[in-house]
Amino acid sequence: MNAAAYKKGARQYADVHSSGGLGEESPHRLIQLLMEGFLARVNSAKGAIVHGDMESKSIYISKAIGITGGLNEALNLEQGGELAANLRQLYGYINSCLLQASRENSEEKLNEVAVLMKEIKEAWDAIA
Repeated sequence: MNAAAYKKGARQYADVHSSGGLGEESPHRLIQLLMEGFLARVNSAKGAIVHGDMESKSIYISKAIGITGGLNEALNLEQGGELAANLRQLYGYINSCLLQASRENSEEKLNEVAVLMKEIKEAWDAIA
C-alpha cells in the first residue's frame, strides 16, 4: 500500500468510525478496519430499510461506497498483479450492488455484498 493510499484509507475510515490511534495502525490493520466499517455500515443500512428510515439508509450506503473506494485505491496493481485486478473488479461490482440496493431498498443486495466482503476479510485476516 503506498503512502497516499494509506492516508486516503485513513481518512475514509475516520469518516465512518471514531477510533483513537489510527495513525499508529499498520496498513494491514487499516484494511481490516475498513472492511469492518464496511460491514457495520451495510448492517446499519439493512436496519434502516427495515425501519423505513430511507435517509439513514442512504447515508450508510454512501459511507459503505466510500469505504469500498478507499479499499480500491489502496490496491497496488503492479505488486498485486492479477489478484489486485480481480479485487478492483469485485469492489466495482460491490459498489454497483450498493447503488442497486439503495435504489430498490434491497436487503437481498445488501446481504450479497456483506457475504462478499466477509469472504475477502476472512482471506485478509488469514494473512500473518
